[in-house]
Amino acid sequence: MIQGFRTASIILLAASIAGPAFAQGPGADIYKTASPKCAMCHGADGLAATPVAKSMKVLSFKDPAMIKASDEQFFASTKNGKGKMPAYAAKLTDAQIKDVISYIRTLQK
Repeated sequence: MIQGFRTASIILLAASIAGPAFAQGPGADIYKTASPKCAMCHGADGLAATPVAKSMKVLSFKDPAMIKASDEQFFASTKNGKGKMPAYAAKLTDAQIKDVISYIRTLQK
């Protein structure tokens, strides 16, 4: 009985430590579900393998040019639009855009 309690305690401790590492913040929620539905063009994984991305020649977030892009460049592109990407200044707050950029950086790893 004591051995089972110890095992359960260790599992709960490990889960409580690892849990936050796997938790996704608000940027992930916005990216995946909220308007503008970033995942529709960029893909849920950011690899731009969707039909829309292919037809519009959207770069993967793992493309060297995208990895090299600064957060400020991502912010400006999202807020003001760039190329075929429309502006989202009227749909997302600055804080939401920053949250999405933080999430995109996790997709680049």
